[in-house]
Amino acid sequence: MDAKKVRKRIARFLAWLGLFFCSLIIKIIPGGCFYDFAKNISVLGYRLARKQRKIALESLAIAFGQEKSEQEIKKIAQDCFTFMTKSGMEVISLIDKPQLLKKRIAIVGAEYLNNALTRGKGVILVSAHFGNFPLMLAKLSLEGYKTTGLIRYMRDERAEKFFLAKRKRLGIKTIYSQPRKVCVENSIRALRNNEVIFIPMDQNFGSGGVFVDFFGRKAATATGPVVFAQRTEATLLLGFIVRQPDDTHKIIIEPPLNLEKGRNHQETVLINTQRLTNIIESYIRRYPAEWSWIHRRWKSKPNLEGGV
Repeated sequence: MDAKKVRKRIARFLAWLGLFFCSLIIKIIPGGCFYDFAKNISVLGYRLARKQRKIALESLAIAFGQEKSEQEIKKIAQDCFTFMTKSGMEVISLIDKPQLLKKRIAIVGAEYLNNALTRGKGVILVSAHFGNFPLMLAKLSLEGYKTTGLIRYMRDERAEKFFLAKRKRLGIKTIYSQPRKVCVENSIRALRNNEVIFIPMDQNFGSGGVFVDFFGRKAATATGPVVFAQRTEATLLLGFIVRQPDDTHKIIIEPPLNLEKGRNHQETVLINTQRLTNIIESYIRRYPAEWSWIHRRWKSKPNLEGGV
């Protein structure tokens, strides 16, 4: 085993230990100290997580380098770490307290979701790694919606099992993005069962997607939501969860996005993937610290023909 793999294994093990001990500490923290503790942990994390800090600052420079000062970019990165820490602690704590979770999250635009479900063809709820998105799934499930999350396996198997157990406890189904054939089959089955499938489409997709504009730069983007909508006639909605000043949350569900038709299938997919991405970008611009900047969103590069 080479040194790089050893370092990765050590890093994941230490991350798991941190998750385990945080889950124990959170149980004994007085409610009034909960978010102060999270903020202190985030300050430490920002200093120690050099790689993630570097990625965040680089990503923010790509997105806002022409619009914001270095100090503004640094402040967003620091706030991003704070919000992620708060979110992680909330997931560990609130999912074990469903009644409190329900009280701390409001939904705006639920009528769009309810109306879409009356069609009986399911809902594709497009979102991003934005805000405390696991709590969005939890809230929808607790409100009685048949909720499914389409997600990637976490790199650490122990952490994946930890969070999978919490999703199951709340009645949230999980569809993994790999293997792809199984993912597609399970997703179509869920939509035909009139379920709500949550699909984040804001991460670098590598091959198999399309390149669309994201903060003025081409980004490899998943086409699944648009393809599923074409195949099943499910309603396409966008939803985002936004942290409020008092650390409660608001889920905002946008009106349905009706597909625009291009000259052929490929153009239809490209046009509508761009439209979805535009809305995701608009929310990130409005609430920049809510997005996870520690991901290399623009890692893949388009070839000369502009494809993936």
